[in-house]
Amino acid sequence: MEIPAPLRLRIDRDALQSNWQALDRLSGTAACGAAVKANGYGLGATLVAKALAEAGCRDFFVANWAEALALAPLGLTVSVLHGLRADDVEVARAGFARPVLSTPEQIARWRDSGGGLCDVMVDTGMNRLGVSVEAVTGGLLDGLQIETLLSHLACADEDVPMNARQQAAFAGLKGQTGARRMSLANSAGIGLGADYRFDLTRPGLALYGGVPRPDMAQHLRQVAWPEAQILQRRHVPAGETVGYNATWTAPADTEVAILNLGYADGYRRALSGLGAAVVDGVKLPVLGRVSMDLLAINVTARADLAEGDWLSMDYDLAAASAASGVSQYELLTGLAQRFARG
Repeated sequence: MEIPAPLRLRIDRDALQSNWQALDRLSGTAACGAAVKANGYGLGATLVAKALAEAGCRDFFVANWAEALALAPLGLTVSVLHGLRADDVEVARAGFARPVLSTPEQIARWRDSGGGLCDVMVDTGMNRLGVSVEAVTGGLLDGLQIETLLSHLACADEDVPMNARQQAAFAGLKGQTGARRMSLANSAGIGLGADYRFDLTRPGLALYGGVPRPDMAQHLRQVAWPEAQILQRRHVPAGETVGYNATWTAPADTEVAILNLGYADGYRRALSGLGAAVVDGVKLPVLGRVSMDLLAINVTARADLAEGDWLSMDYDLAAASAASGVSQYELLTGLAQRFARG
């Protein structure tokens, strides 16, 4: 039995493609790829990858081999950022994605399994994944068939000296390996300028309507809107409270809609009293605490709204992040599986 979902995640494919095209232009002579890990930043990896491939994207990045396998039927060029565990060798040899090798052990494992085309991550100062610059210049990668040499910026969303140090360390590896391409810039890195773009950029957040740097906002459009059905419309008299811990008291008689949406769906508790639904351009504020599966909206201004109607939530990522203190990345990737996506 198929039951219609009481939640929808409305995804604007045109906006998604427009964002990639804008980032492609900003990437200059570098190719522009796409990070589609974490289920396409919460929007649905297959849906996202298909739309971006149609727009012209040719390089896709996921976190692990399960994510790569899910995209295999699409026949895309996929790189697996978390590299090659011993448990991954068999699936990696199937050839539908490339490992991004990041340790001497992974490099040895790849060679021992038969080698072939791969990518390599170099640590230029983030101290997360990657082999050292010194290991690369010392010959660790000699003989590897490397498509792309990668590194990752730690602070690209800020104008700090570390950005230039990482760029210089990575640029110093030009000609030190047999890699066909070099890639450093994430979404925010694209905005740092031509010196950071090398041969391939790897945007993530900005593709999905997030704003990695304020000066990039003009190029990007919102992509996703959570939508929820009204479960009940109720009249709350002046002086009565709504929700857990009675954090909101009605200053006057108020019409309230209870929506089938809560923090278990990724609509964060931090948006309590801060979020809003939007109807015909008018914001209808969230009242009181967001609970696990429900939230309350002030619908006094809309006498027409009733049980069963759908409301779209205001989900501008930069604004919601600034208001709630929750990162744009978390606001996106936390959107849970109870949403029907489309």
